[in-house]
Amino acid sequence: GASSGIRGGGDDEDTFKILIATDIHLGYMEKDAIRGNDTYNTLEEILKCAQTNQVDFILLGGDLFHENKPSRRCLHTGITMLRKYCMGDSPILFNILSDQAINFNTSKFPWVNYQDENLNISIPVFSIHGNHDDPTGAEGLCALDLLGSCGLVNHFGHSQSVEKIQISPILMQKGSTKLALYGLGSIPDERLYRMFVNNQVTMLRPKEDQDEWFNLFTIHQNRSKHGPTNYIPEQFLDDFIDLVVWGHEHECLIAPTRNEQQLFYVTQPGSSVATSLSPGEAAKKHIGLLRVKGRKMNLQKIPLQTVRQFFIQDLVLADYQDLFTPDTPQVTKKVEDFCYAKVIEMIEEAERERLGCDLTPEKPLIRLRVDYSGGFEPFNVSRFSQKFVDRVANPKDIIHFVRHEINIDYGQVFKNTAVEGLRVEDLVKQYFEAAEQKVQLSLLTEQGMGKAIQEFVDKDEKDAIEELVSYQLEKTQRHLQARGVTTEQDIDAEILRFRNSKKNTTEEDEEIREAINRAKAHRLERGDNLQGLDMSDELADVAMDSDEDPAPVAPPTRGRGRGRGRGSRGRGRGAAASEPKPASQSRRGRSAPVQSRSIMDGRSVCDFVYVHTDLPV
Repeated sequence: GASSGIRGGGDDEDTFKILIATDIHLGYMEKDAIRGNDTYNTLEEILKCAQTNQVDFILLGGDLFHENKPSRRCLHTGITMLRKYCMGDSPILFNILSDQAINFNTSKFPWVNYQDENLNISIPVFSIHGNHDDPTGAEGLCALDLLGSCGLVNHFGHSQSVEKIQISPILMQKGSTKLALYGLGSIPDERLYRMFVNNQVTMLRPKEDQDEWFNLFTIHQNRSKHGPTNYIPEQFLDDFIDLVVWGHEHECLIAPTRNEQQLFYVTQPGSSVATSLSPGEAAKKHIGLLRVKGRKMNLQKIPLQTVRQFFIQDLVLADYQDLFTPDTPQVTKKVEDFCYAKVIEMIEEAERERLGCDLTPEKPLIRLRVDYSGGFEPFNVSRFSQKFVDRVANPKDIIHFVRHEINIDYGQVFKNTAVEGLRVEDLVKQYFEAAEQKVQLSLLTEQGMGKAIQEFVDKDEKDAIEELVSYQLEKTQRHLQARGVTTEQDIDAEILRFRNSKKNTTEEDEEIREAINRAKAHRLERGDNLQGLDMSDELADVAMDSDEDPAPVAPPTRGRGRGRGRGSRGRGRGAAASEPKPASQSRRGRSAPVQSRSIMDGRSVCDFVYVHTDLPV
C-alpha cells in the first residue's frame, strides 16, 4: 500500500493537489431567516480555498445538494459559484488515460469538462452522487447531471445495473505520478451489502504497471453500523486501494486512519454544515488538501471559517440532587432556571471562540439534551425559547427532552438466547416477566405482541405489529365506549380488566389471527409478494440516515424522510399512541412502528405500546 507522508512542500510537476470535501448539502435550511445562506457561504469558501491553493482538481464525496430536486435559487447559486471559481485560464497539468466514454457513461458529453473545446475550465470538479441528490425517474437523472450538462462538474461513479457493479477508474497522470480514481455513487446500504457478499461488485484495475498506481476510492455509504446489513464494512473494499474518501457520515474524522486488515487508509471529511443537532455534527468542520506523489500521500486538514458554531451538552437532572429533586417546591421552575444558566454558558463559550473570526456567523446553534427521568416534569419549551430569539440560530429547538425509564439488565433477561430453538415470542414473554411494573403492557397482551413480532422477524410481515396494535386499540376503544367509562382512573382499571379477561383465550387467538390477516391483506394490496421477496430491494428506498439525529425509536421503514433530522421522526414513549387513527383510514405508506429486526435493538417494544392513558373515548 501507499505510505503516508510527502516531505517538504511537495508542490511540483509530479504532485497531484486535490481538494477533498463532501456532504455540502447546498440549500439546507435555505428558507430560514438566520441560517438560509449558511450552505452557500461555505461552498464559496471551499471553492475559494481550491483556487487559492491552485489545486489540480476538486473531489466531492456526494450530497452536494440537500434536496433531490433543488430549488431554483439553490441551482442558480451553485451554478453561479462553480462558474465563478472553476472557469478561467489556469492550465490543467494532468492527463486522463482511461476510456472516458466508460468513466462518464451516463453523460451526453462523455469526456472530462476541461477537454471540451467549448469550455474554459481552470479547476475540474469530480463528484459522485449521494443519497440526497441521487438519480431518480425513468431517465435516472440527478441534480449533478444538470451541472454536468452545463460543463461545470464531472459526475462519475454512477452504476446503472442493479445486478452487478463494475467500477472502472478514471486513470490520470501528472508528471511521473499515476492516479486511479474510483467512485461509487450512493446505493441503498442493504442492497450494496448483499452485492458485496455475493461478489457482484468488481473494481477494475489497469492492465499495465499495476503497482505504480495510487488508488483513490470515493464512496457515499453508512460507515457506522445501523443494522445487520445497513452499512458497508471497510473490509468489503479491495485491499489494493490506497485511500478511501468516505462520504455520507457527517462527523469530521478527516485524519486518515489505517485499516489494519486491508492496509489502506480511510479519510472521513464529514459534512460542511450541521444538518442535525447531534453530537457527531459538533466536531469542528474541515476540508482536506490531499497531495499525492508516486505512491506517497499527505493530507492537510483545513478548518472551515464560515461554518456556524454548534455546541451540544447533555444534562441528567437526577445528577443534581443537591439542587433539586422531583419533590422540591417549584421544581420545574428551578430546572428551567438551571437550563437557562447552562444555555447562557454555552452562548458565552461560543462568543469567546468566535473572537477574531470575522467569517463565522454571529449566532451559534445550541442544543441542550435534558434527561428528565426519575419523576421530573418537562417545562414549557416555547416560553423558554423566547428568551434566546436574538442570541441563537435555533431558538425553537434548543431544548430536547429525553427520558430513560427502562433499566433492565438485558444480560439477565436474555441469558438463554443462545439456547437452540428459543423463539421470538418467548423472548417477548421473558422480557415482560422481567420488566418493572411501570413498563408492563397495559393494553396489548404479551402473547399477541410476541406473535406479531415473530411474524415481523421470521416472515418479514412488515405490518404485523402495527396491525396488532391498531386492532387491539380499536377493540379496547369500542369496549370503553360501550361501558361508558370516562375518568382516567376508571379507564386504566377497565383496560386492565378487559385485557386480562382475554389472556390465553380463543378470543385472543382470533384477534392475533385477524391482525395478521390484515397485515397480509395490506401487503397484497401494495403488490408485495413474499415468495422470493428480496428484502434489500424492498428497502431500496430507505433514506440512509447516518447524517441525521438518532431517533428515540426505530426509524420508519419506508419513505426518504429527506430534509429533516431523524430526531423529528420516531415518537417518544409519552406520545406513543396518543392519537390513534380510525381503522377505516388506509394505512398504506405509514411506517411500521418497530423497524428494528432484533427485539433487543432500539429501546424495546414498550416504547411504542405504552399507550394506556391517552385514549380518546
